[in-house]
Amino acid sequence: MSKKSYGTIGILLFGIILMVSCKQNSSNAPVNDRASQRENLLRANKGLVSLDQQRIKNYVKRRNWEMQVTETGLWYQLMDTNTNEKAQTGKIAYLKYQVSLLDGTICYTSDSLGLMQFKIGQGGVESGLEEAILLMRVGEKGRFILPPHLAHGLLGDDNKIPPRSVIVYSAELLKLTDY
Repeated sequence: MSKKSYGTIGILLFGIILMVSCKQNSSNAPVNDRASQRENLLRANKGLVSLDQQRIKNYVKRRNWEMQVTETGLWYQLMDTNTNEKAQTGKIAYLKYQVSLLDGTICYTSDSLGLMQFKIGQGGVESGLEEAILLMRVGEKGRFILPPHLAHGLLGDDNKIPPRSVIVYSAELLKLTDY
């Protein structure tokens, strides 16, 4: 699907929510019924999450990848599994990586930007990446698909990742240190 298609879907969903809201407000219900507005937003959000999951499922199927899904919606596949040190909160992770969009556009790589390093559990990276790294051991490689709510959300990153993008990480955990 093209970027225009995603925008069109978003506009259609917004229009449906607006029509449902207006229709409900035309009755004797108060205009500022917060419970009703909250329910409409939750319903719309569930619809978007469902759409994202279907897009990811189709992407994985086309590539014949065998991936698992966590409770949060992170899709992952670990390769070169081993018994080395496992990543844990508080450690500093050093990664070789590539970030791309579902359409294949490469956004960021360690080849051009250098290794990524961050303290696990302290934020500063996508929540989905932190969750992914905690699944890994030093020397392992992994493929991770982050839906928007685990990546850059509604706004994107104001650079190379557009709003509401699903992103694909290919990563290798090179080492872990205490500082």
